This record gives sequence, structure tokens and C-alpha cells, in this order.
Amino acid sequence: YPQVDIGSLLVRRGSVGTVVDIGTFLQDQIIYSVHCLDVDRVVGCREEELIDAIDDWIPSAFEAREHVLSGKILAVGGGKQIPKGAVGEVLRVVPDRPKNAINYHIHFECLPGHTLAVPESALVPLTRRQYV
Repeated sequence: YPQVDIGSLLVRRGSVGTVVDIGTFLQDQIIYSVHCLDVDRVVGCREEELIDAIDDWIPSAFEAREHVLSGKILAVGGGKQIPKGAVGEVLRVVPDRPKNAINYHIHFECLPGHTLAVPESALVPLTRRQYV
């Protein structure tokens, strides 16, 4: 982003903005150009990074594409388990508005080909050092 250091925060989670354009990236990803009103900046966002402004904002600990660890043993159908400390990637943040809670669709490396719905309370952050 022009005049901003790499890795700098462009817009805070929960900021309100207006979609001003829609385009594509690498021919298969839809990117929305969003004018964020509080910082007067236009940023590109993927669909999973946006919610309707009339929906209640529920803060989440993790975001899509972020790596996490299972904070406890997770039971999966068919007797399979995800061990405590297993590495996973957040595919989608799923707000549970009636319960004011957050769930995640997670892909764990130890269970390829499966996506699990996991509550936020069952996950812990993964530091970059832990993943490398």
C-alpha cells in the first residue's frame, strides 16, 4: 500500500466502509474495493473478510487463513481425534449471532481432506516461530 510500511495495519477489524468497486485477483478471487470511512482509505477485501453493516459485530480471536493450534483433544466422527496442539488453518470465521459467539471452519494438517467446525474456546494462537 503506498506510503505504508509492509506489515502495517491498514484498517482495524470492525471498521465500517462502503464497497466502491469489485474486481478479481489471479482470475479466480473476487476482491472488493472498500472505502473505510474512519481512516479515509480504500482497501481490497475478500468476501470472507466482510459482513453487512447492519449485522452486529462480534470480535474474533482469529481470521481466515490464520494458523492455529487445537487447545484440547477434538473428537471427530468415526472415532478419529485431533490431538491437542495439532496445527490447523482457519478457512472461515462463522459468527453465531444468537449466542454472541464465534466458531471456525478449520482444516487440520493431521486430518487431510476434512473441514471441522470448531468453537473459539477450543483453539489457541500459533506463533510464527511454532509453525516454521
